Amino acid sequence: MKRLQNFYTEREPSILGGGFILLLIVLWELMPRLLTLPQGFSLFFTTPWKVIEACYELFVENKIQEHFYVSSIEFLAGLGLAIIVGLPLGLITGRSPNIDAMVDPFVTIFNATPRLIFLPLFILWFGIGIWSKIIIVFIGAVFPLLINTYEGVKNVDRVLVNVVRSFGANEWQVMKIVVLPNSVPYIVVGLRLAIGRAILGVVVGEFFGASKGLGFMIATAATNYKVDVVFVGVAIFMGLSLVLTMAVKKIESNLSRWRPEEAKTF
Repeated sequence: MKRLQNFYTEREPSILGGGFILLLIVLWELMPRLLTLPQGFSLFFTTPWKVIEACYELFVENKIQEHFYVSSIEFLAGLGLAIIVGLPLGLITGRSPNIDAMVDPFVTIFNATPRLIFLPLFILWFGIGIWSKIIIVFIGAVFPLLINTYEGVKNVDRVLVNVVRSFGANEWQVMKIVVLPNSVPYIVVGLRLAIGRAILGVVVGEFFGASKGLGFMIATAATNYKVDVVFVGVAIFMGLSLVLTMAVKKIESNLSRWRPEEAKTF
């Protein structure tokens, strides 16, 4: 009993979160059996079991693998480019007032502009192939990461920077020893936001200009009133978001072990 209690205590957030999701799925499955749904609503209603059956059929027919592969390439390439560009640029602009003054107007303009309006232009430039989706994913993901990294650099304790410099550290050593470790929480938040924006970019890009991908599959299924197939695509995107967010949180916990735990006040 003691071991079971310790197991629950160590994993309480995961158990509660997973249990609540499972409860909602069970209620969703039981809804048409417990309630009499209006005829118009029941026509476009589905259940988790029907979604599983639709997913199995798509998998057997080798349709979902192709769509998933295309969307994965778009997501990983766009997010990877956002990390390669956004993280260093955020660190540099945070440390250099001159570069910050030059870059800030462009960051402000592009971050405040809805990404969707760029999609027709990207389709004209790059076609309806994979590159237009990669660019829209990149545009959506780069700014949360850049801005949060910038804020993390700006919030570094100047006393620590001065102490390290007093021991003869150069700018690269200051960045490595003080700035980057103290910016990790901000970078992780930016990465979590970037993941959500990247997935949104994949969906939007494939909705409006694609011939393959999970977003294209969802849009086509919705046009043909295949609600169960729509939920297959939605479930895949939700699962991908959950797994990636949990992975980022795990990375954050591993990178932040050196930080002292804050004292609880209540």
